Amino acid sequence: MTLRQKLDLWLDRPWVINLVMAVIIANAVILGMETSPRIMAQAGPLILLADQLCLAFFIAEIGLKIFARGGRFFRSGWNLFDLAIVGAALVPGSQTMSVLRALRILRVLRVISVAPRLRRVVEGFVTALPGMGSVFLLMAILFYIGAVISTKLFALSFPDWFGSLPLSAYTLFQIMTLESWSMGIVRPVMEVYPYAWAFFVPFIMVTTFAVVNLLVGLIVNSMQDAHQQESVAETDAYRDEVLKRLIAIEKKLAEKVGS
Repeated sequence: MTLRQKLDLWLDRPWVINLVMAVIIANAVILGMETSPRIMAQAGPLILLADQLCLAFFIAEIGLKIFARGGRFFRSGWNLFDLAIVGAALVPGSQTMSVLRALRILRVLRVISVAPRLRRVVEGFVTALPGMGSVFLLMAILFYIGAVISTKLFALSFPDWFGSLPLSAYTLFQIMTLESWSMGIVRPVMEVYPYAWAFFVPFIMVTTFAVVNLLVGLIVNSMQDAHQQESVAETDAYRDEVLKRLIAIEKKLAEKVGS
C-alpha cells in the first residue's frame, strides 16, 4: 500500500472526521467572538491568532486530501465545495472590504460536508430544485395577479402598502409569511374596504397553506428518495462483499478437496 493510499484511509477515519468537525465548530465560535468589541478589547490578538490557526488547519486538510486523492478530489462536488469556502477565506480583506472579511464565516458551512445527515438534507434539497422551479413559477404568477388586484383596489387609500406593483408584491409577501398580517395590514384595510377579506383570506389559503406546503412536500420526497438510494447502495456493497468472501471460501475448499 502506497503512502497516498494510507493517507487516504487515514483521512476517512472517524476520529479524523470528528477532529475536523470540532475545529469547524471552534472556528465558528471564534468568528462570533470577533463581533464583540468587549471581548476583542480583552483578548483580540489571541482570538485572531486562533482564527489563523483554524484557517491553517483547513488549508493543511485540503492539501492532504489533494495529495492523497489526486484527480479524484476534484471529481467530488463536496470537495470542491470545501475548496471554494477555504479559498474564499484566503481572499485578502481590510476594513474597507468588510464583505470579504465577513465571508470567513462561510467556513462554518463545511460542517455540511463532514456530517452525513446534513449532507443528505442538502442533497435532497438540490434534487428537489427542478420541481421547486415549477412551484416558484406558480407562486410568481399568483403574486403578480394578487399585486395587480390589490394595487387597483387599495392603492388610493393605502399608497404606502399598495401604491405600486412592487409595494403590493412586498406587502403580499409579508401577508404570506403571516407577519402582522391581520392587525397590521388586513384589519386597517377592512376599516375602509369591509369586504377586503374576500381577497386576503383566499390569497393566504392558496399561498401560505397550499403552495408553501407543496414546496415542503417536494423537499421531503427528495430527501426520502436520496435516503433510499443510499440504503440500496449500502446493501449492494454489503452483498458484493459477502459474495466475494463466499467465492474465496469456495476456492479454498476446492483447493483442499483437490489436494
